Amino acid sequence: MSALTPESPLASKVFPSPNHGERKDGQRPSMLILHYTGMPHEGEALQWLCNPVSQVSAHYFVFGDGRVLQLVPESRRAWHAGLSSWDGEHDINSCSIGIEIANPGHPGGLPPFPEEQIESVAALAKDIVTRWRIPATRVLGHSDVAPGRKVDPGELFPWKKLHEAGVGHWVAPAATSDGRFFSRGDQGMPIEALQAMLVMYGYGLKINGVFDEDTEKVVAAFQRHFRPERVDGVADASTITTLRNLIAARPQAAA
Repeated sequence: MSALTPESPLASKVFPSPNHGERKDGQRPSMLILHYTGMPHEGEALQWLCNPVSQVSAHYFVFGDGRVLQLVPESRRAWHAGLSSWDGEHDINSCSIGIEIANPGHPGGLPPFPEEQIESVAALAKDIVTRWRIPATRVLGHSDVAPGRKVDPGELFPWKKLHEAGVGHWVAPAATSDGRFFSRGDQGMPIEALQAMLVMYGYGLKINGVFDEDTEKVVAAFQRHFRPERVDGVADASTITTLRNLIAARPQAAA
C-alpha cells in the first residue's frame, strides 16, 4: 500500500490509521476476521479507528453505502482482535486481516446490514482470501475468536450470503426442535464429546467434560455464526448436528 493506492481494488482510497505494528514471528495473513463497529455513527467509528488514543484499528472499513477504505497495510499487524484464539493460535492480530463493518450492533438495537454494504464486504473478502489463500474455515467473526468477550458481527450478519459469494464455510443449519439438550451444569462423556468437536473445529475451549460458563460462551458464539435462529448457549440437537455437519464438510476433511 502506497500513501495513495489501496491494495484491494474494492477500496476507493487510503485513510491511514497509526494503530498497527509488525506481524510477529514473520507471520502472514491466514485468517480474515469480520467485525461491526458497534457505534451509532459511522464517521465517529472511522475516526476512532484512526485515533492513536484508541489503540484499535482494522485493515479495512466498509460504510453502510458500500464504500470501502483501507486503514492499515495488509502486511502490518492491525489491532482489531484483542485477546483471542483460534485453532491453537493466540496472536490472532499477527495472522489475520480485519474488516470493520459500520453498524451500531447490539448497543444500537442490531439493525440489519444494508444490501449494498454486504455486497461490498463479500467482494472485499473474496479479493482478500483469494490473494492470501485464506481457507474458508478461517473466515470468522470476532465472536468466534473471542467468545463471550465479543459478539460481533452478530447473529444478523448474513454468513450464508458470503458463502454463496465464495467466502467462508457454511452448511444449512439443522432445524431447531424440542428434545434433549445440554446446558450449564451438565457433566459427562456427552459434554466432553461436544467440547472436543468445538475444539476440533477451532474454538478455544478446555475439554473437561463439564458444561461450564466457558462452554456456554463458546456454544453461543457458534450459534451466533452458524445457527443464528436461536442464540442461547444451550447445546440442543440442532446445534450439535450443525456442528457435526460443518466438521464433516470441511474442505480438508475431503482431502
